[in-house]
Amino acid sequence: MIRREELEIARRKLIIETGKMAKQADGAVTVRYGDTVVLVAVVASKEAREDVDFFPLTVDYREKTYAAGKIPGGFFKREGRPRDWEILTGRLVDRPLRPLFPESLRNEVLITVNVLSADGENDPEVLSIIGASAALSISDIPFHGPVGTVRLGQIGEEFIINPTYGELERSKLDMVVAGTKDAMATIEVEAREVSEEKILQGIEEAKEYIRRIVEIQERLVRSCGKPKREIALYTPNEEIERKVRELSTSRLKEAYRIRKKTERDEVLRELEKEAIEALKRQFPEKERDVRFVLEKIEKGILRRTILDENRRADGRRADEMRPITCEVKVLPRAHGSALFTRGQTQALVATTLGTTEDEQIIDALEKEFRKTFIFHYNFPSFSVGETKPSRGPDRREIGHGALAEKALLPVIPPSDRFPYTIRVVSDILESNGSSSMASICGASLSLMDAGVPIKSPVAGVAIGLVMEGKKYALLTDILGVEDALGDMDFKIAGTKEGITALHLDIKTKGVTAPLLKEALERAKKTRLFILDKMNQAISRPREGISTYAPHIIVTYVKPEKIGDIIGPRGKTIKGIIEETGAQVDIDDDGKISISSPDKAKAQAALEMINYLTEEVEVGKIYKGKVTRILNFGAFVEILPGKEGLIHVSQLAEGFVRSVTDILKEGQEVEVKVIEIDEQGRINLSRKAALREKARTKKHRR
Repeated sequence: MIRREELEIARRKLIIETGKMAKQADGAVTVRYGDTVVLVAVVASKEAREDVDFFPLTVDYREKTYAAGKIPGGFFKREGRPRDWEILTGRLVDRPLRPLFPESLRNEVLITVNVLSADGENDPEVLSIIGASAALSISDIPFHGPVGTVRLGQIGEEFIINPTYGELERSKLDMVVAGTKDAMATIEVEAREVSEEKILQGIEEAKEYIRRIVEIQERLVRSCGKPKREIALYTPNEEIERKVRELSTSRLKEAYRIRKKTERDEVLRELEKEAIEALKRQFPEKERDVRFVLEKIEKGILRRTILDENRRADGRRADEMRPITCEVKVLPRAHGSALFTRGQTQALVATTLGTTEDEQIIDALEKEFRKTFIFHYNFPSFSVGETKPSRGPDRREIGHGALAEKALLPVIPPSDRFPYTIRVVSDILESNGSSSMASICGASLSLMDAGVPIKSPVAGVAIGLVMEGKKYALLTDILGVEDALGDMDFKIAGTKEGITALHLDIKTKGVTAPLLKEALERAKKTRLFILDKMNQAISRPREGISTYAPHIIVTYVKPEKIGDIIGPRGKTIKGIIEETGAQVDIDDDGKISISSPDKAKAQAALEMINYLTEEVEVGKIYKGKVTRILNFGAFVEILPGKEGLIHVSQLAEGFVRSVTDILKEGQEVEVKVIEIDEQGRINLSRKAALREKARTKKHRR
């Protein structure tokens, strides 16, 4: 039976429907907003996985090109592996839902999201989160939802709920807020230096819409929801837990007094080996139980030490930063480079400047567009002392790179002011928490070192949380272990003027607005401190770009002049490129980009293009070539395809008996344009040019 719930938001209907499609899934819904439609199906395995010590949740988000009336490009005319933005949307769906499953669930859960229709105005991301929540809520899979989600923009001082793509282009703010009726679960922000107060206002604005979206899902559950299935949640053997606690608790407490990560990790590895060996004979093949109990004990020790003693694993107080060092120009041939180190987290960041040929073409559902700023983040295994080989970027690397790109984009100069394609690469050399925020700091330094005129430097910090009942502690600049065993990863990046990006990841069932306000205040204070440290290394962009970077000159011509530059069968433009060695790119609107490693060659190409497209001006002196001689004068080509007539009376002072007494065909001669008549005919004077030249020479004396 088909069930349907509707809710009007921002003058458009949000429609959730079930019972029509994908009926063999454990739960399936379609969500429609405008003419954008997503199908979400959820399935959980019947048996738990015995080989994992985590909850195996997967979100597979795919955009069907038929949704926008397109056929996939390339040789293979079908959708392939997920593209970066599909992976990012899958992560966006995952984060608010994951904490709402039972903690010890080990059954595989797959959430499949397919975009079936895209209207080019309404974004499918928010619909995907709502659809996943609704499908899980009506299914028999254990889930403590539902979750509501809205997107907010800001035009002027007004918030826009679920802005269209066009409204987002004009918006200072792009904020996605997801949560339950009672608390926020995740927040994702891209902003143009927006204040903390405005972020909090946006969260308050979103809460009412989230509540209403949760309520229509609850109505759907009441009308067609299945009873939740009985699943045996994973629990370790009680006797194993007792013995592990006896063997290891006191030594784990000692280990968590070791401040250096590498030394502490080595001790923890030895303790794990000893515990497994000690219990191997009595409890064969129960290594997973031993590891689970050890982590449980570690989590308790870490959290109680923070809450009761205000002491963290590396000895810091809750509000204390790790030591920071910043260096620039660390790579001799990179166009810009920086090494940013914060405690045991270190990012080597390089900036490369390219031409329009290096722009990234994105073929998205709503439209095709070009990216001139690209950020890539790499996390090699040696950064944490492991031996995992690299097999290309994983979901985490793509996500961290996207967050850093989002944070920096508001300060990147527009292409008409700085006509370069900019690629920034962050290689993490050491990691112990907040490597994405270190990448943002290092990128700002690297961009300034490359001479990119960024609006302001950007810094980032991660704020953590440990909460037991009503007692909690916010943690400044979290460590890796505090991220793993804590309750929140709140990343905030921005300039001294305001926030440019924000990412909230909650591992509990949500946090309240007052706690978020306190975290934002802590982050602002820390961000300003980090910016001061960065300014000591480099405080503003360098005046010029690297000598190894291409020099780019941008000029504009009338579109009707493009043919003069290209010439018949491209002969003219090929000649310019061959003669100067510069690369010339021409757009249909008349924009011309000239690039070369040698600035003089780029300038030479510009002069040739200017010569081809120059308009004749009355009163200006030109050097031209005599093309024809007649009885009454001579024709001179002063610009390509532009000829003028020198009447015999304008050849020289006094009487001229014959034109050939003064000029020969092919001769170069300086002439002055004295008139362009109504029919566009150009009249020239050699006599006037000679007079002006003489006056100039006399003036110089």
